[in-house]
Amino acid sequence: MEKLPETFYQRANVVKIAKELLGKLLVTRFDGHLTAGRIVEVEAYNGVVDKAAHSYGGRRTRRTEIMYAKGGVAYVYLIYGLHHLFNVVTNLEDTPHAILIRGIEPVEGIDTMLDRMKKQRLDHTVGRGPGNVSKALGIRTVNTGVSLLGDTIFIASDGMKVSPSRIIATPRIGVDYAAEDALLAYRFYIKDNPYVSGKK
Repeated sequence: MEKLPETFYQRANVVKIAKELLGKLLVTRFDGHLTAGRIVEVEAYNGVVDKAAHSYGGRRTRRTEIMYAKGGVAYVYLIYGLHHLFNVVTNLEDTPHAILIRGIEPVEGIDTMLDRMKKQRLDHTVGRGPGNVSKALGIRTVNTGVSLLGDTIFIASDGMKVSPSRIIATPRIGVDYAAEDALLAYRFYIKDNPYVSGKK
């Protein structure tokens, strides 16, 4: 398992990076518990020109300021007062691109994931949907700004390659407010994977 380098995140094409995250392992290490899931679903957000992005139009708030950091850090925000959503910040400093991790397939530390989700046995809801990604991996808003080059939260490759023919592109979920940008095919997932969220 090889941790992705800083250069992986600091490229200009957020859509290309999003596709390349499919098949990689999202790993967390909290309180001595190692958990990991294979990334199976992502959404790209193209910064100030993307009406669906939190940074659209150059918006800068206390919450979104981390999006303007150089790529390779975590952006974690809360929705509905319940769900912690984990995003990967990409590109160079002051270019606020991000990729939402929408689905993972559990790989390591499954007992810990089940405990965090208060489940007795593994099923396809463990890691399916962005709220469940963070719940299974123990990620919370306190982790926003954490470097993905460290040992607490990181993304790694174990050599798995996802064939382009298995990558499905669709519009993003839940961004109807984004007018024409809601139609952009910036959501990517691995075909037929049961941990992909949304309508089948």
